[in-house]
Amino acid sequence: MAIKVVKPGLSTTVQDLGRPGYYHIGIPISGGMDRFALRAANLLVGNPEGAAVLEASFLGPQLEFTADATVAVTGAELSPKVDGVERPTWTSFPVKKGQALSFAFLKGGARAYIAVSGGVDVPLVLGSRSTYTLGALGGFKGRKLEAGDELRLGEGAGASGRIVPPALRRGPAAPAVLRMMPGLYWHRITEAAGQHFFADTWKVAPEADRIGYRFRGGRPLEFVPREPPFGAGSDPSNIVDACYPYGSVQVPSGAEPIVLHRDAVSGGGYFMIGTVISADLDLIGQLQPHAPASFACVTMEQALAARHERQKQLAEIRALF
Repeated sequence: MAIKVVKPGLSTTVQDLGRPGYYHIGIPISGGMDRFALRAANLLVGNPEGAAVLEASFLGPQLEFTADATVAVTGAELSPKVDGVERPTWTSFPVKKGQALSFAFLKGGARAYIAVSGGVDVPLVLGSRSTYTLGALGGFKGRKLEAGDELRLGEGAGASGRIVPPALRRGPAAPAVLRMMPGLYWHRITEAAGQHFFADTWKVAPEADRIGYRFRGGRPLEFVPREPPFGAGSDPSNIVDACYPYGSVQVPSGAEPIVLHRDAVSGGGYFMIGTVISADLDLIGQLQPHAPASFACVTMEQALAARHERQKQLAEIRALF
């Protein structure tokens, strides 16, 4: 063993880049909510980008190290402390055998990524070490960490003293702007409702987790009158069941948008007004409850350009090390 969990924090799970290829049978990709921060944390300690890390939400864990290791914390501004001495985020630093890693109070963002040299060594399940808690799948016994858990680490030399400069760090603006492509069911709302959806400022609701983020505060959507098709249900937001892509935006009863995220269900009977682009899904994972946000309409060309820009930013971090 190399890490003993003294205090688990609010919700700390093992995550990597997820398990693609099983969504069609109802098993989501899971993995880090902020994949950019997860990759950067691994690069800082000398791991492969997809190595398993710890994802800590809002409140960090307290960990006791039973072997020397190199650690880096990225994502949320959740400052790490080694035996009570604060260390910077987005920087790799050594932790010696017998030392404790703990965290200060959250200063910004929502999820921190704790990478340790060698990666967290839990069994592969369907090709991934990520935790899908709803299905009790992967990670450490299919659940979030608890006090007394002991984690193994893989082999890794570590690389202390690496820094991702502030210009290459990524987090949401205030208010956050989430770029979205209108979807197949956009025609189900009126033109005025579509304009209001993009013009309004929304706020993250308390019901925001790895399955999906709910937003509230904007004007309710108005629907184009129709005769519900067989099997769709009477609510105007109902459809005959369809598949849900990651990032898809549901608006049950036209009231509160829900953006589906890494642990989302794969299909259902709510219409989708559109899909948040892949380049901005990481930003959603860093939004706190009550944080303001707006949606911006983009084209496919703009979405692809945003993805290219994010890949370019990652390439610049790789080039540093």
